[in-house]
Amino acid sequence: MTDSCSARPPLVAVIGAGPAGLMAAEALAQAGAMVEVFDAMPSVGRKFLLAGVGGMNITHSEPYPAFVGRYGERRDALDALLRDFDGQALRQWIHGLGIETFIGTSGRVFPTDMKAAPLLRAWLKRLREAGVVIHTRHRWLGWTAEGALRIGYPQGERHVHAQAMVLALGGGSWARLGSDGAWVPVLAERAVDISPLRPSNCGFEVEGWSELLKAKFAGAPLKNIALSVPGSVPRKGEFILTAQGVEGSLVYAWSAPLRASLEREGRATLLLDLLPDRPVDKIAQALAKPRGSRSMARHLQGQLGIDGVKAALLRELTDPATFVDPQRLAEAIKALPIELLRTRPLDEAISSAGGVRFEALDDGLMLKALPGVFCAGEMLDWEAPTGGYLLTACFASGLRAGRAAAQWVAELQPASTNP
Repeated sequence: MTDSCSARPPLVAVIGAGPAGLMAAEALAQAGAMVEVFDAMPSVGRKFLLAGVGGMNITHSEPYPAFVGRYGERRDALDALLRDFDGQALRQWIHGLGIETFIGTSGRVFPTDMKAAPLLRAWLKRLREAGVVIHTRHRWLGWTAEGALRIGYPQGERHVHAQAMVLALGGGSWARLGSDGAWVPVLAERAVDISPLRPSNCGFEVEGWSELLKAKFAGAPLKNIALSVPGSVPRKGEFILTAQGVEGSLVYAWSAPLRASLEREGRATLLLDLLPDRPVDKIAQALAKPRGSRSMARHLQGQLGIDGVKAALLRELTDPATFVDPQRLAEAIKALPIELLRTRPLDEAISSAGGVRFEALDDGLMLKALPGVFCAGEMLDWEAPTGGYLLTACFASGLRAGRAAAQWVAELQPASTNP
């Protein structure tokens, strides 16, 4: 970072105008810093707005121990951030913008009108009133030899001299909304420790469904089912059969262990329970009843209510001998293995795993290799399922980075104001 020795408040640049970047900007402005936000896209918060289509799930209301447990291997790192700004604090912050919230039946928290746009508009208004300047179509390109920020914009390139900067550039999913991972080689060149970006909350591909299954059921939802990975407790919900494999909220919930299995062993298995509320012995008894001249498909429908896409998938994934044996078919209904070959591409994923490792950061999320440079949001090496956990952690990390950057520049001031 380059110096600034006037009486003006210190300039801090925030790169990225998603939730993490805007929260960092708010924290900096509250601390008295002069803040300019730079975003490569034509408008701010694009991924935030798209995530709100169909209902803006802002956080989750479950008890804190369960909440923080959703962050898996990075639980401890996220706990340190969420202690300052958890789901309840986020709700109170939203209420401060004049937006009311409610808790849905699943425990997820939504704005009362279910929309992201009014929340973003109110927030941007407050930021502008606090003096935050936002530049769109301004892409960060790295640093000059003298340490200034290189910012590309429609008219060319400008160099910005800031005493500190907060990077909130997102991960590698949904490049068309700005999260393209272009920052990875820029930071890697500066010896920043970065875990490769991989898909999270993503769909998975199978070796290949039959043409009949694809033609009739691609895009069909499977509801009132449960999914698990071997050795785990099944989770109830729903998912979608795709032409390539499977996707949907319940698949996304298992994406981290499935991806880990693929990386480790080159394969992964998802276990489908088509009747999670019925024990295997009761299913076997129902199937063992005489079916007369009825086909097994009709028998399944009549005795167990299994038809449509469920029946088709059961037929697809069982051999002929299993399909006519009541006990073996009952066991298949309770644990139907779906063999997965790979994740769908990173750019299709809802979020990404990997990023700047916490070991490369201090407690204020400042890069140890680049003093004065702070990181926040999805570009950090953590992941979480959908359900409000992603956004909450982005807000919390943005707040931590913004406050730490403000403290950093404040501590520089005595030296910078000397003649």
